[in-house]
Amino acid sequence: MMYMRRSAIIVMLIAVTVVIIATYSILQIYGGSREPLPSATSTPTPTITASTNTQLQGVVLQGAGATFVYPQISEWAKRFQERYGIQINYQSVGSGAGQSMFFQKVVDFGCSDPPLSRDTWLKYNGSVLQVPWLFGPVVLVYNIPELPKSTALRLDAIAIAKIYKGEIRYWNDEYVKGLNPDIAHLLPNKEIVAVYRSDSSGTTELFTTFLYKASGGVWTKDLVGKSISWPVEATGRGVGGKGNEGVTQNVMQIPYSIGYVEWSYAIKNNLSIAAIKNAAGNFVLPMRETLEEALKNAKIPTSPLDDFSGIVDSVIYVAGEKSYPILGPTHIILWRSYDNPKKVEALKLFLKWVAEEGYNHIVEGYVAPPQSVKELLIKAANEIVSQ
Repeated sequence: MMYMRRSAIIVMLIAVTVVIIATYSILQIYGGSREPLPSATSTPTPTITASTNTQLQGVVLQGAGATFVYPQISEWAKRFQERYGIQINYQSVGSGAGQSMFFQKVVDFGCSDPPLSRDTWLKYNGSVLQVPWLFGPVVLVYNIPELPKSTALRLDAIAIAKIYKGEIRYWNDEYVKGLNPDIAHLLPNKEIVAVYRSDSSGTTELFTTFLYKASGGVWTKDLVGKSISWPVEATGRGVGGKGNEGVTQNVMQIPYSIGYVEWSYAIKNNLSIAAIKNAAGNFVLPMRETLEEALKNAKIPTSPLDDFSGIVDSVIYVAGEKSYPILGPTHIILWRSYDNPKKVEALKLFLKWVAEEGYNHIVEGYVAPPQSVKELLIKAANEIVSQ
């Protein structure tokens, strides 16, 4: 009897030991890792390794250029830093200054609404990359207290050109009234103050390109560029503003003024936006539908090393019943090689992040580019190397 009792105890101890060992093994296999087990149908998601992430934390990328893109870059920079610990400092100084700072190597990347001119591209061919990574409209904003917010002022390129040349002086000019029969009686006998960019500006180049293409000769070729001599200035009815920010503030503060800014600035500050006559003869406001129709015409090269100088002409005042007539790109400009390996890796990561995730966070006032541009960003990232 004693022998049988001892045998039973031994058997029980062996069973308990087996259970403990099995439980420990299961915990080691499944409980020791916090990562979920992949399912049979899951697709691996590319991730940055912990070591790489740690190595790049604290890296600071310096950029400068177009005010056009500043609201969007600010949003991207915030999200990118939260994710990877890499800081992006962007100076909103205008396209012209941004190109200068880039080529002087004051910053790591530049941003310019117009791409590099063909002459500049030829000079740096093979050593510089550029990608039209974002698109947005230039809008005409105005401050006419007599007009209700619910009704958009209608303007065509001829009216706008004559205002900025000083040839249309009052808001109740017969030509302007003819474009606005429904609100003609509300247009005041007040002098128009034309607000323009005082700095070298890609937004100005987009705006003046539209006036040249669409005004039937009223606006001449010599008045197209990043920085021009504004004819209205000689009349005393012109006011300059630095950056999209400066033009926005002037229009807000000066009654009976008109100015041109990137759409996001108008939205943020609740400015009145004019409906502009497009190539099909329709008056259209900026909205996703009208911008995407204009973007269909974009002639985008297939390599970040290519000449992009023809892209602006391909999206401004183009065919389409609903096309918004003043759509423009903004380009990121990069060197093909850098002497700082960590900055190279940070730039590569940023470009790929924008292509794969950043476009899910588009600020109101811009339009995401087509898939071909996302592919260009990846190509640009793959081209960048350490010296």
